[in-house]
Amino acid sequence: MGTGTNIGRVRGLGSAHHGAMHWWRQRLTAGSNIVTVIWFVVSLFRLPALDHASVVTWLHAPFNAVMMILLVASVFYHFRLGLQIVIEDYQHEGSRFVAIVLLNFYTIALAAIAIFSILKIAFGAA
Repeated sequence: MGTGTNIGRVRGLGSAHHGAMHWWRQRLTAGSNIVTVIWFVVSLFRLPALDHASVVTWLHAPFNAVMMILLVASVFYHFRLGLQIVIEDYQHEGSRFVAIVLLNFYTIALAAIAIFSILKIAFGAA
């Protein structure tokens, strides 16, 4: 593994071998987003009215609450994966780490707020 040649200097610094997994995760979350968003839209159209009381009553059902939590988790994870690629492609070395950390905090915080709100409605807290 000579260090005097160009090939010797770059040996071992190839692919990180995580791009394919990232690509599959984006495709899987996109598929789950399609399924859960279709379920959400169809469920809303089946409601008698779109007022606050009807939606809260609808969200009290365990199946609907679980599906909404799955929708939120899938959408926010897909959001994080997509923005991570944008940050990795367009941010410089120093600010890339900070931007990805801020993206992770932002995504986790918003998803936690959404899931907490769904659970609060599902369990009947006023």
